[in-house]
Amino acid sequence: MSYVVLPDALSSWPCPRQVSPYYKEVKAELDAWVHSTKILDEKAQKAFDKCDFALLASLCYPRLDREQLRVAGGLIMLFFVFDEYTDKVDSEGVEKYVNMVVDALEHPGVALPEGLPCDLREFTRQFWLRAVSVAPLASQNRFKKTFIEYIKAVTFEAQDRHDNNIRSIDNYLQLRRLTAGGFPALFPLDLAVDISDEVMQHPSLSALNGLFAESLVLLNDVYSYNIEQASGHHAHNLVTVVMHELNIPIQDALEWIRCYHVECLKRFVTLKDTLPSWGSAVDQNVQRYVEGIAQEIRGVDTWCFESQRYFGTNGRQVQHTRVVALLPKVGADVATPMMVSEVVATAQQVVD
Repeated sequence: MSYVVLPDALSSWPCPRQVSPYYKEVKAELDAWVHSTKILDEKAQKAFDKCDFALLASLCYPRLDREQLRVAGGLIMLFFVFDEYTDKVDSEGVEKYVNMVVDALEHPGVALPEGLPCDLREFTRQFWLRAVSVAPLASQNRFKKTFIEYIKAVTFEAQDRHDNNIRSIDNYLQLRRLTAGGFPALFPLDLAVDISDEVMQHPSLSALNGLFAESLVLLNDVYSYNIEQASGHHAHNLVTVVMHELNIPIQDALEWIRCYHVECLKRFVTLKDTLPSWGSAVDQNVQRYVEGIAQEIRGVDTWCFESQRYFGTNGRQVQHTRVVALLPKVGADVATPMMVSEVVATAQQVVD
């Protein structure tokens, strides 16, 4: 059996693990909501529950108030429901779902006719109605822009999947920064501050946002690779891209990604420590926002091991040892991004 050692680019990251005090009560509300919509079939819902997306929100945004955390958790659930729907279709199918989501964001007052089952548009609409009740207008507009960029970029991922296309490292990262959802994932932090577009668009702050989006790609692709290679969905993953372009084995590719990630985090710290001043009141909000980004990076990394999404019930052990056995191929029909726990269970049966 083949093994790999997962890199730990965050070994010196200054932010310790934190979890929101509202985790349990918000989790109960979010779980009740998503179950009530019946937006997922029984199998997908079972795998979805094992991921514990309320925990992800609570680890990434531990300083939000209760209602803000509820919105953050709803956003994360929307991300993964959208992934579940679009991962099964070609680029034309993705465009159909993109149009549904855009329509919900632009016209949240138009509800689904009574008696019809909840669809992706209605699920998005319900999330957005709650979000706009607590989000400043500038934050709303920034979110809609970045979220629409994200869902539209997924059409290119679908086309790559259809063509079995492996991009170059630079081209892949350019697209993946969008398809990973890093920019709209900053929206919950934007809820808790009042920062103008002028400040948010400053090159330094824009660069920090971009480095977060980059870090999210690097974390996600490293931890998801084993599941994706087992299910045959690994062409759109940085580990595969690096192996392919540099013609190196997997462990060397993981080390390349670790070094790249460490440099990204160094640039983040340098920018964070050299931000300009916009006046004491604005600076305080900017500091809270940037510290929130740093905590979100830690939260994503922590959740990957504390949920069952990537490593089943072995996450804490993997977090400690960093050693992972490469799973045997179980077939593309077994796995979608929402069903990774099913892949772990199926492949583990083969191993046993």
